Amino acid sequence: MLELLGGISKLTYDTACCAFTPPYNPRGLLQQVDHIGVKSISIASVAAVFTGLVLALQTAYGLSRFGAKAYVGIIVSLSIVRELGPVLTALLVGGRVGSGITAELGSMKVTEQIDAMRAMGANPIKKLVVPRVLSAMLVLPLLTVMADILGILGGMVISRYEFQVDYQLYYNTVTRNLTVADIVSGLGKTVVFGFIIAIVGCYSGLETRGGTEGIGKATTTTVVTSAIAIIISDFFLTKFFWWLEGW
Repeated sequence: MLELLGGISKLTYDTACCAFTPPYNPRGLLQQVDHIGVKSISIASVAAVFTGLVLALQTAYGLSRFGAKAYVGIIVSLSIVRELGPVLTALLVGGRVGSGITAELGSMKVTEQIDAMRAMGANPIKKLVVPRVLSAMLVLPLLTVMADILGILGGMVISRYEFQVDYQLYYNTVTRNLTVADIVSGLGKTVVFGFIIAIVGCYSGLETRGGTEGIGKATTTTVVTSAIAIIISDFFLTKFFWWLEGW
């Protein structure tokens, strides 16, 4: 564990130094934005819609016992914007993107392509790690915004057709109770989640050893480590944002 934390910390420092040192690589950044963001839209969309559907379904059943079905929009919107949208999107994208980053860099590591880059005078961290980290931190908030909107709309649909909650009433309860602080706290988490996903995937890929078997182990380690790190960091980030709002 100490070795993992030390290695990730050193890679984080090197990545931060390289990110602010010219020359920059906008082409590589755009390629990673397409790979990490655009190609993750489908899984994030499907998960968000059905999360909103099931959350509204369960919430409305519970509130109907107290005659409070009209308030289902408040619970669905706050739950999705503050927690479910950022966390589920990060877990799904992390499983897809983190494993892909590890497999790609791990293959380059075991075939000595990274050593060849160093021999030619190129910096592997600037060339390989920085675009992936920056693009993950950039696109994950955008994916979360899309997931939040789709999840709230899914809750609206199920509320209307299952529990006869009027569209206008649902919309009004959402807009009147959802604040800027709720949105900022959810999106602020995703920047950290994107960094965790990318840095863990890059570290595992660069530390891969043992041929194809090592790539498989590194990929598994990335998925498990990033998922646990996202869940743990979510707790502390939630406490941090609540403290900021109270302060």
